[in-house]
Parts: sequence; structure tokens; C-alpha cells
Amino acid sequence: MKNIAAIIPAYNPQQSLITYVHQLLATTITQIIIVNDGSDQKYKDIFENLNKIERCQVLQHDCNIGKGGALKTAFAYIREQQARCHGILTVGAHGQHTLQDVKLVLTMTKVFSEGIVLGVRNFHSADSTFLSYWGNRATSLFFELLYHKKLMDTQTGLRYISINELPWLIKVKGERYDYDTNMLIAALKRKCPIFEVEIGQLRIKKNSIIQYDEITNAGTIITRMLMNYLKPRNSNG
Repeated sequence: MKNIAAIIPAYNPQQSLITYVHQLLATTITQIIIVNDGSDQKYKDIFENLNKIERCQVLQHDCNIGKGGALKTAFAYIREQQARCHGILTVGAHGQHTLQDVKLVLTMTKVFSEGIVLGVRNFHSADSTFLSYWGNRATSLFFELLYHKKLMDTQTGLRYISINELPWLIKVKGERYDYDTNMLIAALKRKCPIFEVEIGQLRIKKNSIIQYDEITNAGTIITRMLMNYLKPRNSNG
């Protein structure tokens, strides 16, 4: 059985994250690394309680630097600790990814041993708005136009990544939500395999931080993609 570490970038999380972490540790996940990305002081107790959970480690950012920066902090920590894991699973802190979705991606890691596995969200849900549906379609189509690879959900935060990909992932540019897309661009340049697994419906938590719920402005994402494309020499690793 694979040893898989889950990474959760967290900014101002709800109390429910504690229950969610216990649920994740009841699966085949062997350890959880949570990055407190400069959350407000009133959330201090939540992170202290998370850090008391066995097999759960909380890392701290003094100020908010963004989801991409939080992920890279966790990647670097895993490398420094020389953790004996085969891969990592990135998961949202605000309940975007159900336990069923996580288990489905974990199951698929038995089939895909290398590269990156994306949990593709279903935008035909009650939570999905017209703008989020067409925003996702627009970014996916634009990604395919520029990089000749069809991916249905370039912004999903539920991803399995083989441990072998960590050295170059740490060097990928982007500190905020643009890191999700830059990771995929860099993977294509490296001929790193990318697989897609259909997961459940899109879940939006109305009181959560937008960058951490993977619902971002499609125009901004497309602009960043185009800038990346027009500067191929400034490679993302």
C-alpha cells in the first residue's frame, strides 16, 4: 500500500476542518501537513488543536502569501524531512472536497503511479453559477488552444502528485491561485503525465476565501496563461 501525505493550505478555516482531518486520517492517508497561510489571530485555537492530532503537522506563515506559496512550503517540508511517502494529495480546507471524492482519487493512485492525477469537478451542480461554469470552460479551452492538451478542470485543488515530481514543483512560479495552472504547464513541458478522474459536484462555501475555493476570475487566469505562453524562456521549471 502506498504511503500518501495530504497537504492542506489553510487561510481562516472553519472549526469543521478539525473533524475533516480526523476523517482523512481514517483513510489510507498516512500523514497530513497543514499550512497556516497567515490566518487571522482568532483562528489560532483551530490550528493549535490541529497540531495536537497525531500524524498531523501544522506549518506557519507569518503573513498570507497565497495558496501556491503554501503548497510549496509543504513540498519543501516533505523533502527536508525525507518523508517516506510515495505521493502527496492536495486538498482544500473549506470542505470543497468530500471524503468520497478524496477516496476516489486515492483509489486511482493504485492505477496511476507516476505524474499528476486531477480530481475533475462537475460544474452541473446547484452550487455552480453560470459564471463559474463558463469560466471553467473558457480557461480549459484556452489552455487547450495554447498548450495542445485538453484538461477539463485546470483549477481543481484536489490533486495527487507522485513524490518524484516534488523537486521541480517547488521551483514552479506563482504564489497564489495561478500556481495551479503553472504546475500543469510545467508538467507538460517536462512530459510529466497528467490524468483526470471525475469527482463529485462543485461545492462552494459562501463564507470562505475565494482563492482557496478554486473559484477565481477566468479573465485573470487566462491573462496569466497568455503571459506564460508568450515568455517560454522564463520556464516554470
